[in-house]
Amino acid sequence: MDERDSFRRPSQRGCDGAQAFAERNAHASAPADSADTALSLVRILVLPGADEDAAERLGAKIGAVPLYDERAIDSSDLVVRFDADGVSLQRGGLSMRADLAAMLPRLKAGRLNRELLVRAARIKGAQVGESPLRAVDATAGLGEDALLLAAAGFEVMLFERDPIIAALLADSLRRAREHPQLADAASRMHLAGADSVEAMPAIDPAPDVVYLDPMFPERRKSAAVKKKFQLIHYLEHPCDDQEALMRAALAAHPRKVVVKRPVKGPHLAGIKPSYSLAGKSVRYDCIVPVQ
Repeated sequence: MDERDSFRRPSQRGCDGAQAFAERNAHASAPADSADTALSLVRILVLPGADEDAAERLGAKIGAVPLYDERAIDSSDLVVRFDADGVSLQRGGLSMRADLAAMLPRLKAGRLNRELLVRAARIKGAQVGESPLRAVDATAGLGEDALLLAAAGFEVMLFERDPIIAALLADSLRRAREHPQLADAASRMHLAGADSVEAMPAIDPAPDVVYLDPMFPERRKSAAVKKKFQLIHYLEHPCDDQEALMRAALAAHPRKVVVKRPVKGPHLAGIKPSYSLAGKSVRYDCIVPVQ
């Protein structure tokens, strides 16, 4: 087995956060914005042509029995919908499906090389493309940042602890691998539906870069957030243990840790970076551990 294959295998020490999610599902509450109506329950709806096995696996993780009749759904329910087109998240009149094709304009050669994340992740003296550099996206979300790294030539392992977001991401990756303009980059993206804090110390061989994007606390209330992405905010939440996330990232023994922060936000876990690259609204703190 070559080294690249070893990197692709997710650690068995990772967990999927099922217990924590089941508790959140059983005591679902409204988001901080009081204008939102109360969130009732998370439901899994399976329609004809859907991947029933994937729906059953998700149900087992979050403690929800898949439903096969739309009439069983209440308008206040947050619904993970499995149908012939894939997986989507719905509530009331809102619906969203993860779609990496929306990133295509940012993948054009001239623009990709100017992306701050790509610049921050580069390893001095290393030539991406000769022997692929390995990156870990420890907080993958819907995979947009990981796609930038993969398009730049990195082999990327994606960790996403929320099982519903991971299901949306897995579906998006499946479609990206069938897309003529995304297939090459998507082939270098490998999803591990696990908690990166537990899994990263066991990654072997060590990655070149670990990327951290703990959710900005203010994102949840931002008026600039597109309405459909409000659905995701019922699931994701700010990093609840910054120190543990940073310790796990460093325990993976990368050549560099890259952290996405608000441009004027504090350093993650209070660790001062070796250097930073800043844009208008975000900056990337780069931590180069002593080897």
